[in-house]
Amino acid sequence: MKKFIAIILLVFTVFLFINSKNDNTYAMKKDISNKLIRFHVIANSDSEDDQNLKLKVRDAVIKKMTSKFIGITNLKESEKIIKESIPEIQKIAQDTVYANGKNYGVKVMYGRFDFPTKYYDTITLPAGNYNALRIVIGKGEGKNWWCVMFPPLCFVDITHGLSSDETKRELSKYLSEDELSMIETNKPQVKFKIVEVLEKYFDDIRMALK
Repeated sequence: MKKFIAIILLVFTVFLFINSKNDNTYAMKKDISNKLIRFHVIANSDSEDDQNLKLKVRDAVIKKMTSKFIGITNLKESEKIIKESIPEIQKIAQDTVYANGKNYGVKVMYGRFDFPTKYYDTITLPAGNYNALRIVIGKGEGKNWWCVMFPPLCFVDITHGLSSDETKRELSKYLSEDELSMIETNKPQVKFKIVEVLEKYFDDIRMALK
């Protein structure tokens, strides 16, 4: 009986620990998603031509838009520029599609979109809803390309390139130390297997109750 009670108390303690940890992690992920803007280009299909076209659209938009975003240090200012530039971005993307012999339509939108976990250089952005400029080419059924638009990492990366340390340094201007630590790729983590199992179990319960 004493062993049973001890097990119940242990499970309850682990539950409280995991629940508290998950609440903090969820809040931190939400904070991260609210501090970044992503640039997202979705190809018509996964054919070689369509994937190459996606990259050409990306390059054309970034080339034309770089001067507007370099030096921007405020998310709201970035949003304003993006929204005002949508007609221009639409024309750039559509003209690029036509110039490459395709008749696909192009949709350009700015909004809040759901993203899975994504890897960018030495960072890992957690799954969640992010503000993003999204370009959909044709049916939008192909693989996508994305980067961080604010801070303007994708513009700097394309034109000059950023080292891993420079990427982290740029992000550190807008993210807290804890947030930056969370998104570092390949950061070693020590965790007991039982904690991993219980975390997944309670995460599943949390999702089911939403």
